Amino acid sequence: MTVQASIPLFPLSQGVFPDGMLPLQIFEVRYLDLIKRCHQQQLPFGIAWIQQGSEIQVPGEVPALHSLGCLAHIREMEQVQPNFFRIVCQGGLRFQLHDVQAGPFGVWQGTVSYLAQDEEVEVPAAMQSYADRLGKVIAKAQQQGVIDRLPIFPPYQLDQCGWVANRYAEAMPLSAAIKLQLLGELDPLKRLEAVTQLSE
Repeated sequence: MTVQASIPLFPLSQGVFPDGMLPLQIFEVRYLDLIKRCHQQQLPFGIAWIQQGSEIQVPGEVPALHSLGCLAHIREMEQVQPNFFRIVCQGGLRFQLHDVQAGPFGVWQGTVSYLAQDEEVEVPAAMQSYADRLGKVIAKAQQQGVIDRLPIFPPYQLDQCGWVANRYAEAMPLSAAIKLQLLGELDPLKRLEAVTQLSE
């Protein structure tokens, strides 16, 4: 059964993938209260991909948002100044965005239904080299003592198609449209296959 919910939205030109790392600088008045509340109550918010419009609020402008997004959970928060936060988020469940309405303080509210987490599908032998390459990057960062600078959260699920595909999709220089196609691919093996084809 599909669960529908109303969540606050944070529109970005490019969003986040499940388990992905997303650093954000928060300075707009409309988001300061939202981020404070989400952090205190340990609630996620929705990262929506902008189809047309600006990340910064423009009076009278309603951004057009893509119908696919991803939850963001705050993992770190630093208050640099009274009205300036630095946060690091981790991607959660993907969602279909059905409806967008104006909410308190100018924060958009979205009616969403959540997509299922990726099924566990092991990386096939033909694509093992992609998982190995990613594993070497992680191992090198660990050896050099700079793993905290690598934009990848543990646990490192190098045997899982969906996890490996998502890390490549985040890192590759792809258009927002192609990244959205990858985000919307429900079959983790097909998503990894698409990533391998795009990287050739």
